[in-house]
Formats: sequence, structure tokens, C-alpha cells
Amino acid sequence: MITSGSIYLITKDFETTLNFYSKLFERDVISRNKSRYAIFQIDGLCLAVMNGKFDELHPDEVTKQEEYCSLYDDMGRIMDNSNCGKAVINICTDDLKKEYERIRLLGLGSDLTEIRYINAGTPYWYFLLKDLDGNTIEITGNYNESGDI
Repeated sequence: MITSGSIYLITKDFETTLNFYSKLFERDVISRNKSRYAIFQIDGLCLAVMNGKFDELHPDEVTKQEEYCSLYDDMGRIMDNSNCGKAVINICTDDLKKEYERIRLLGLGSDLTEIRYINAGTPYWYFLLKDLDGNTIEITGNYNESGDI
């Protein structure tokens, strides 16, 4: 039986990425392995950050038993791949307008959209932004056009 683990992001700038997600989530990492890996716990979501440079910079601190597989093990290539946006990190808030303003004022990420609306059977309010590595973050929550919850 499969149980939950984590979604993890491979990043070029580990500390800056941790700072970004600490501000976004308004919490610190719950666990950290040197400057290689760190975990954020947000309710049921476990989001981790992997330093794509660590293994190359610290080969004496990493032991591997399996054969090298460039598809999964070449962190330099993985870090440099363009991010096409097929995967989206979706998080929720109780007050979408307040969260939007908080993120806008902090200047977090890039390509911040306005609050958007779609109805494909159910009304859905959200906004999007990109993290430092181009990962798409979608934030959704309670909202109406006047901004009242």
C-alpha cells in the first residue's frame, strides 16, 4: 500500500528558496539535512526542497550504492532544465484577498497574476505566481468580487 511522502523541488539556490517558502508558508522548515534537503509541513502537504548542487559540492558526504542514472541522478542537468509548468503547487487560504495582498507587498516570486475566476461547474477563485526556479504556485480560497468572505 502506498502512503503519502513528499513532493520535493530541486533548486539551484537552496537558502534563497528556503527563505522564499518560509515567507510564503509563514513557517519554518520542520526538518533539515545539512544544506542538502529541507522539509516544510503545511497541514497535509509535505513540501521539501533539495539542493541540486549539494552532491557535486560534497561528494565525500554522499554515499550511493546504485548505478548512476543520468535521467534521475544528474542534478546539474535537472536544475538547468527549463520548467514548462506542467506541475502546479496548489495551496489554500481562508482569505484569498488578504493572502494576495500579503504576497504582493512582500514581492514574493514572479509573474504574480491578479485574482482570477473560473467556473467549470463550480466557482473557483485563485491567483498564480512563480517561485525562484519557475515552479507554478496556485493559491485558492474564499473570495467574492467585493472581497468579502
